[in-house]
Amino acid sequence: MAVDISLVGERLVELRRRIAAVGGDGVTVVAVTKGFGPEVVEAAVAVGLDDIGENYAQELLAKLAGFGEDRPRVHFIGRLQSNKIRSMAGVVDLWQSIDRASLVEPLAKVWPPAKVLVQVNVSDEPGKGGCAPGEVTALVARLREREVVVEGLMAVGRTGPPESARPGFRLLRALVDDLGLPTCSMGMTDDLEVAVEEGSTMVRVGSALFGPRPSTRARAN
Repeated sequence: MAVDISLVGERLVELRRRIAAVGGDGVTVVAVTKGFGPEVVEAAVAVGLDDIGENYAQELLAKLAGFGEDRPRVHFIGRLQSNKIRSMAGVVDLWQSIDRASLVEPLAKVWPPAKVLVQVNVSDEPGKGGCAPGEVTALVARLREREVVVEGLMAVGRTGPPESARPGFRLLRALVDDLGLPTCSMGMTDDLEVAVEEGSTMVRVGSALFGPRPSTRARAN
């Protein structure tokens, strides 16, 4: 699949304009490249994006096989299985979806020490990953006991109109502040303005940069 790098660059300019319009200063943009081929990662790097997000272990490893030391910073943002951690340990720079105690020991075996975000379900929606808000402090403490580096928290906004995500984003920001953490990862293409207004330091964006994600059939060809 050919990628128009100039178009990705134009979309990035518009994305940064959206962030700036709601007071975002220094917000990190993670380019979500799941479902696309390695050419999209190359395009992201070409327009100056230093961070990419992937959801699936096998896809991530295949996609980055051709990159050397100049590869972008890799964020794993999908539902994490403990048996996949070892295979990705040398590739993932920030594990964004740590949501349960069973992941602590596999992460503790990663060297250099794993850097993580704890994912929180701030919308109480059963289909979304994340630990309950009341479990965050204990999970953070357990990770730190095993010398896993907790850089912050992450959440996915409530399904529906962007404004419906605001209470959850506000809750996540409060938890980040209570724990004295530097990173608050919340906001995607549709709700990033609300997220930034509520204090996001990191947004995860795919379609606003790369357009619609290819269908499963198209990806297989």
